[in-house]
Amino acid sequence: MTKPARRSAGTWFGAWLARPLASFHLVVTIATLLTVLGLVMVLSASSVESYADDGSAYSLFIQQLLFAVLGAVLFYLALRIPFRALRRLSFPMFAVSVLALVLVLIPGIGTEAQGSRRWFDIGIVHVQPSEIVKVTLIIWGAHLLATRRAENAGYKEILMPLVPAGLLCCLLIVLEPNLSTTIAVGIILVALLWFGGLPVRLFVAIGASGVVAALVLAMTAGYRSDRMRAFFNPGDDPQGIGYQARQAMFSLADGGIWGRGLGQSRAKWSYLPNAHNDFIFAIIGEELGFLGCALVLGLFALFVYTGLRIASRSADPFLRLLVATATTWITGQALINIGYVVGLLPVTGLQLPLVSAGGSSLAITLLMFGVIASAARHEPEAVAALHAGQDGRFSRLLRLPKPEKYPPSRSAATRPRGASRSSATRRELPAARRRVDSDSARRERRGTASLRTTRAWEPSYRTTHARERGKSR
Repeated sequence: MTKPARRSAGTWFGAWLARPLASFHLVVTIATLLTVLGLVMVLSASSVESYADDGSAYSLFIQQLLFAVLGAVLFYLALRIPFRALRRLSFPMFAVSVLALVLVLIPGIGTEAQGSRRWFDIGIVHVQPSEIVKVTLIIWGAHLLATRRAENAGYKEILMPLVPAGLLCCLLIVLEPNLSTTIAVGIILVALLWFGGLPVRLFVAIGASGVVAALVLAMTAGYRSDRMRAFFNPGDDPQGIGYQARQAMFSLADGGIWGRGLGQSRAKWSYLPNAHNDFIFAIIGEELGFLGCALVLGLFALFVYTGLRIASRSADPFLRLLVATATTWITGQALINIGYVVGLLPVTGLQLPLVSAGGSSLAITLLMFGVIASAARHEPEAVAALHAGQDGRFSRLLRLPKPEKYPPSRSAATRPRGASRSSATRRELPAARRRVDSDSARRERRGTASLRTTRAWEPSYRTTHARERGKSR
């Protein structure tokens, strides 16, 4: 009698991915691993500078740890906020964040440091409103585009409210000045338009205009033009404008495959400026080697897969736009940071999400991860499983509320144009839509239908319906 063959790791992972809450657990795991890795590397990379400035090797690490705790609280709050309330508050939150961008430019209100006025000094912490506007722009933009698509609005109505608001944010951030965050806001705006269904010709025109504007801004200010010259001519001034990028390459080369060991970096001894912030990926490569860099890249690649998986499985257009845009923003920022550390892009100053030192960036990114995790709990399979009592230990431990259970037919996406919310009742829907909605509700009650089953059912329904019409003729 032969023993049954052991299941391969790929088969086990595929079976685990088929679970209703797999996307939620992946988001929580990725956020936790990147945050813990970031705290460890910030402690290692900043210890020398912290001791030289404050007499303690843990001062920058403690500040980063406090913001990590704040980010964890924001992550938890994002899991509890209903998306209906989030959509209602989207525009007020965006308006307040834009007002904060204006206030931070006023002397006496905003704090100036290193030639930029971009912080609010609130006691022991510094808040950067340009980081907050990233999240509010994503939420309001996703709500706006989902509503306009539901109303079958034209492209002019889609562009006019969103694009001027995004350009206003970019202008206010440029005035700080802060080109790196301007690029991040530009990525968010482009992602909203792309996933919002903007035609390719208009999208290309807007994207080309953004690239031209970024190049003009890069060549106007002194420090930005120096970075561009250092990128295109790295050997012209190796001890001046090209020093930082050159030292980062030395750190990566010094790490090799296995690395020098955690805490054994040489570059952090005042050889590599901003080792704990913009160039922390170089310290990871030096101390943890190629394997540590591959781990970071693997976690972000897994995040891309998870985010796009959540977006594709969501039934609500608002959630699809929200998650896809947030995934593009976080991943794009990570790729830009890693790109200029390894010498493929000019230095922009964008931080590595969840890993680089920076309190506001860490807390806001964890808040966005919480929103994505909440969207994962609103997948149709996850909603059915949670309402069937299959919420798992993690949800029970945090006492998370069950996600709101509403079919797409009762959302704004299916209301007739110009109809009020109260008139969008079930009897106004066509008979075919009522049949689809009743079947969807029945599958959710059973709690066993999978996304593949749902997608396979719809073509078979259309094929059967077409055959019946052919027979009747």
